[in-house]
Order: sequence, then structure tokens, then C-alpha cells
Amino acid sequence: MPNHLIGLLLGTEEDWPRAFELLAERVGPVRSGGESHELPLQRIVNEPFSLRAKPRYALVIDRLAWWYHLPREWLKKIALMDDVYLLNNPFTFQSMEKHSAYCAMLRLGLKVPETWMVPHKLPPANERFEETAARYNAAFDLGEIGASIGYPLYMKPFDGGQWVGVTRIGSEFELRRRYDESGERLMHLQSAVEDYDVFVRSLSIGPATMSMWYDPARPLHDRYQVRHDFLDSALGREIVTIAQLVDAFFRWELNSCEVIVRGSEAHPIDYANASPDLSLISLHYYFPWAIRELFAWTAFCTVTRRVMRIFQDHRRYVEIGDDPELTYEEKLERYRALSDDYFQADAYRAFREESLPALDETMVELAESPDFDELVVSTVQGSFPSNEHDEFVAHYRGLIAAWATDQHTAAGSAAR
Repeated sequence: MPNHLIGLLLGTEEDWPRAFELLAERVGPVRSGGESHELPLQRIVNEPFSLRAKPRYALVIDRLAWWYHLPREWLKKIALMDDVYLLNNPFTFQSMEKHSAYCAMLRLGLKVPETWMVPHKLPPANERFEETAARYNAAFDLGEIGASIGYPLYMKPFDGGQWVGVTRIGSEFELRRRYDESGERLMHLQSAVEDYDVFVRSLSIGPATMSMWYDPARPLHDRYQVRHDFLDSALGREIVTIAQLVDAFFRWELNSCEVIVRGSEAHPIDYANASPDLSLISLHYYFPWAIRELFAWTAFCTVTRRVMRIFQDHRRYVEIGDDPELTYEEKLERYRALSDDYFQADAYRAFREESLPALDETMVELAESPDFDELVVSTVQGSFPSNEHDEFVAHYRGLIAAWATDQHTAAGSAAR
């Protein structure tokens, strides 16, 4: 029986890895092509390694290397030398900065708000900087840039995440003050999309994308709002297409993105997250969906021996973006075809039907099990003050039960 060891490269998180392990135990071997494939899991430890060492893993789910260099270099080694499949691609981590994603989206014709990059307020700690700046750094008027973008605008780190360092700015006075406070951080200035209808955050895992109503002003545990069908079919397809496009372009397969919708237009504002939110605390209702889809994509990549594509093939995309004869809608449909090709969307759907026919039911059974309830309780106890434990255990139990009930209802409707 073929054995494909899956490695989990983790930081401090415990909720989704445990849920993933519980699901893998319940699914057991996966049948494909007349064979049963074992998919054991192992949490990876960081240690010295020989560049000639042969890894044991068929696939690694990475949640650590975007900030920790040792495992990042190990991932590069096992991808280049040993053809290990990786989620995500360490060679495009530099593109996980918002800046690269903005540039790509603009080139491809997406509706990114007006965005500028401004030099950092404080210079880098490099003895060569002062002389270099004296020779080549041009003087600029921050107020003029702000006026050209228009107020309100947002100042945000070019490589940031989790809304750290993001400020809404309403005047030139505030812009200058916030810029002075930014220190050594390199910043974007971006036009605000005012009076928007909905803020959408989407989570993509392989070719699957879940678009969720997101309210960044709420507490972390309440930002994802459980609302269904809040986008019409055209906007929903556009937002999913953009998510799949950017992921395929950069070779990302586990990523989240943010879009502001105003009227009938979708404005991408963040499409680069090397370690997207998979937490039970924040995803709540949507958490079982994420675990199920992560397992399905992992199984497909390992069992079918999907080949890791390390480097980008961006010419096919920019040729579409540069074509003046194509409308925005025509470009989106061609991008959709490219992303479906990259993610092998048809083959993936066929694999799920043949090799994982009971996965949906198994995930529901897990969500309703004592093991999952224990996970909910332990996660709440590790995330909230003791005086709030009972309240939030009940809160999350209710949300998980609601998801399971909705799955039962959908399965019943499909069977009729």
C-alpha cells in the first residue's frame, strides 16, 4: 500500500492541526487508481540538515517559514532537490508583500484603488545610506501626494498583515503626523473606497474558495459574519475568479484575500497572506469547511503525485492583461481558464467524487463528535479569560452545530 507522509510545519497554533489530524484518522486510507493510499501525518521539528539528506515527506503544509528562516531554507531544499509538494511556495514569499500583489493585479487589469509607495521616514541602519541618499534620493512633498490620492486614504505597511500599522487618514495634517510615526516601516498610501456595501474576505485552498462577509471593526472572534448569498452570482463569481487568479499567478495554494464591494464593482485591497487565518476562534462556523477542504486538496496532491511548480509562468497572464481588445469580463473568463488549468479543477473534482465520496459526511460526523467538542473547549480555554469560558464554549458549540445542521439540510436537498 503506497504511503505518503504529510508534514505539518507549525508555529503556536493547535486548533486546526488537531482538527486536521482527527479528520485524517476518520478518513483513513484513500483509494485511487485501484490502490489504497496511506496518508499519515507528522508534526515537523526544526533541526540541522544536510543538503543531501532525503526527506520522508511527500507533502508539507507550511505555517511557519514566512517568518522563520531555518524552515524556509529547508523547504526550498526539499522542493528543488527532492520534489516535495509544498503549501505554500517559499520561492514567492517575497511576493507575499502587498506591494507585489498590487503590482500584479494592476498589470492584470483589476480594480485596485489608487496606491502609492513612499520612502520610510527613518533611514535603514546602513552606513552607506546617507551618502547614497544625498546623491540620489529626490525631495518630495507628502502633502501633494496625499492630495493627488484624495482623502480619506489609508496608510499601510507594504508587507504587513493582521491590520498592524494600518491607519485611516482624513487630512494632510493627519497624514504628516502618521508618516512621522511610521519610523522605519515602508508604507503604501491607498485611496479609501468609501460608502462600500460589503467587505469580503475569501479563504482559498487549492481550487476551493469561500467568500465570507467580514467586519474588521468587530472583535476578532466576531469578524466573520455568518451570512449566505450576500453577493449576487456575477459578483460572487468575479471575487472567486480574482482569488483563484492571484493564487495561480503566484503559485499560492493556501491564501486569503480581501475585496471591498461598492455597487457592482469589486476592489481588491489585499491578496497576499502567506499564513492565512485558519483559527477556530475567528473562522468558527466556517472552520469545518476549511479543515475539510485542506484535507481534500492535500490528499489530491499527494495521491495523484501532483508536480510542484516552483516558478511563475506569468507571461500567459500578462498577455491577457495587456490585450486592449479584451473587456474586463473577457479577461476574467480567460484568467478563470488559466487558474482552472493550474489547479487541475476538473481532475480535482473527479478525484473527490471517486476517492473521497464520503468526506463531507465524515467532516460533519467529526464536527458533531465528542472529540471535536473537546477541541472547542480546549481552544476556548486557551483563548479567553476564565470568567468567559462558559459563554464562549456555548457560543462556538452553537456555531459548529449550525454548520452541521446546514450540511445535513444541504445533503437532504441534494438527495431529493
